[in-house]
Amino acid sequence: MPSSDSPVAALWRLAGLPGQALDGLELPGRDPVFPSSFAVGTAAQASIAAAALAACELGHVRGAGRQRVSVDALHAAVECSGWFALDGVAPDPWDTFSGLYRCADGHVRVHANFAHHRDGALRLLGLPPETATRADAERALAGWGALDFETAAAGRGLVATALRTFAGWDATPQAQAIAAQPVMSIERIGDAPPLVLPPMADGARPLAGLRVLDLTRVLAGPVAGRALAALGADTLLVNAPHLPNIEAIADTSRGKRSAHADLRTAEGRDALWQAAEGAHVFSQGYRPGGLGALGFSPQALAGRRPGIVCVSLTAYGTQGPWAGRRGFDSLVQTAMGFNHAEGEADGSGRPRALPMQILDQASGWLMAFGAAAALRRQQQEGGSWHVQVSLAQTGHWLRGLGRVPGGLRAAKPDFGPYLEEADSGFGRLRAVRPSAVLERTPARYDRRSDPPGSSPLRW
Repeated sequence: MPSSDSPVAALWRLAGLPGQALDGLELPGRDPVFPSSFAVGTAAQASIAAAALAACELGHVRGAGRQRVSVDALHAAVECSGWFALDGVAPDPWDTFSGLYRCADGHVRVHANFAHHRDGALRLLGLPPETATRADAERALAGWGALDFETAAAGRGLVATALRTFAGWDATPQAQAIAAQPVMSIERIGDAPPLVLPPMADGARPLAGLRVLDLTRVLAGPVAGRALAALGADTLLVNAPHLPNIEAIADTSRGKRSAHADLRTAEGRDALWQAAEGAHVFSQGYRPGGLGALGFSPQALAGRRPGIVCVSLTAYGTQGPWAGRRGFDSLVQTAMGFNHAEGEADGSGRPRALPMQILDQASGWLMAFGAAAALRRQQQEGGSWHVQVSLAQTGHWLRGLGRVPGGLRAAKPDFGPYLEEADSGFGRLRAVRPSAVLERTPARYDRRSDPPGSSPLRW
């Protein structure tokens, strides 16, 4: 079992879960498992273990016996690498214009994986999106101050952040707001009796019969929905037909059904409400207030479906001047000081990204952990619940796990032993199998990954 001061034990206490359940948890392996001076293996292992064990505790409340859970640090980190291949080809996750740029007084990172963000950034630089090259963008940004470009981009709803040191981040009001909060929150938002859950069959996974609406797109939220599916939940991914998706949807859709709903229309909203009234979990990762403006706030959902667990993901949390700001893992790493610190650790002085999008991945597993913990509390206490996770709070938690001396000398591991292969609606999919090992009911993906709109929006 983990020690009382371990990251998993701290998460367990934060969620108000029973300490005796930790007796059944095994955490083999330790950092470094990837080349990084940060404890990325510990973050992966702890977040995955907490989610899997919390799901088992919910299963125990539903009448199943407790079962042992084991999560290996190396396997967990490989799972959090997000690696996958379609028809033998691993796609490049980055657009040509995404990445770090030198400015007049530092660096700025631009996220351009979505065309509207890329084109908006190019227009801000005075460049025509149809003909601009990466070299054009580099020349244009060389004349900007990094903080000036960050501020101008945020004002247009774009996604770019200046490179900061840890000290530079710590001096910002947003860093101080993040530091004053726990890594995640689980809040009761309404009264309701305990929901009557479907009976569990012998050998069923701990979340069997639970219905999860997954209204997320990039990357942490989809990881959360996939995690809940692997642990037995009926996860229904709901995409907007007019919005683009990243290629990683092929990997993160394993175990899910996938539907379309245009929430700009009354028909789409009605269909989602019908599904929500039969859901146990409603998980969303749209910009702050986006779904609320369409009527699907946590409070509205709790009013229509008393007893529901809402899970919300943001980039920078709900407090501080950046609470409404858009963001992605790579940008939060840059803004919070990780890229600068990693570059210092390798001795080059050049900014260096973490070896995987661990803020996204760990946040996704923390969302799944919060959902399972809140469902358990709903069964015991009643009520409707709201779980909130942010990339920046996960980043603050990761930083608090400490540094790994010599970690950058670790070799990148061989992924081969951790991969599985299956047909999908996107092609032949090779990806990492679940790292959480449950003693009696192995985590697995029962449904193949299919493109958005492959299933109807109903249970």
